[in-house]
Amino acid sequence: MTSTPQSDRSAHSDQSPHSHQSPHQDHAPDPHPDPHPDPLRPLTGKVVVVTGAARGQGAAEAEALARAGATVIATDVHPDGVDDCRKLDVAAEADWAALAAELRDTYGHVHGLVNNAGVIRRDRLGDVRPDDFAFVQSVNTTGPLLGIQYLAPLMPPGSSIVNIGSSAALTAYYPVAYTASKWALRGVSKIAATELGPRGIRVNTVHPGYIETEMTAAATPAFREAMFRETPLGRSGTVDDIAPLIVFLLSDASSFITGVEIPVDGGLTVHGGVKSISDAMRPAPVPGSAPE
Repeated sequence: MTSTPQSDRSAHSDQSPHSHQSPHQDHAPDPHPDPHPDPLRPLTGKVVVVTGAARGQGAAEAEALARAGATVIATDVHPDGVDDCRKLDVAAEADWAALAAELRDTYGHVHGLVNNAGVIRRDRLGDVRPDDFAFVQSVNTTGPLLGIQYLAPLMPPGSSIVNIGSSAALTAYYPVAYTASKWALRGVSKIAATELGPRGIRVNTVHPGYIETEMTAAATPAFREAMFRETPLGRSGTVDDIAPLIVFLLSDASSFITGVEIPVDGGLTVHGGVKSISDAMRPAPVPGSAPE
């Protein structure tokens, strides 16, 4: 039900770290990009910030964006050991202010923001502590809000923001702090799309389902079996199922798409929880007949 959240203030998984371009490198993107860009590098000339990018889903997104030609500013609250990844606590306003000032001085503009960082607490409704609830909100909801507030002023027309939600934001997934934070992020995204649209800035939300990361690797066999049973495609997703969509949403190919929510969940949320009912009511196959 999640992308790559963990119990710290970053989005991590068990994937290997990747290297990305850094704001400290000597070259800047072309201020006059080719009006007919290479279709294999549609983000050439664009500066893109990715949070929670040290590893896992965020690292895969950053790597895909770099391959597509973007100058990627990879950030994470725990960047240690990852080349060209700068420290950023998304819940700290001072960190965003410092990043915005550096990007303004180095590049002048920012063309894309991927709010990928996230955390999870698995406490149920009757058990969640107010401080844990507030912490999850500060990272998963306030973090993206701060990113938009500080980086949108640097964005020219044609820029794009992608918020990473979760299939939990489309359901009543039991970890109340996490699910509530992702539902709230949907509201932030809709308002941002409405208010930034007149400036030519797009804002969209991607809702990953059960994605293989360090967090989901710790899931019990019973949980995994239940998730696969409720997922029509019958498998988990990978970080590489998410990254190409992020590239598309940051590219000019999506120039008329804003305010949308795209589940990438193998169909988990499409049936509204009725798949198990449908499966239970399906007639038992007649021996020797082909399955329906």
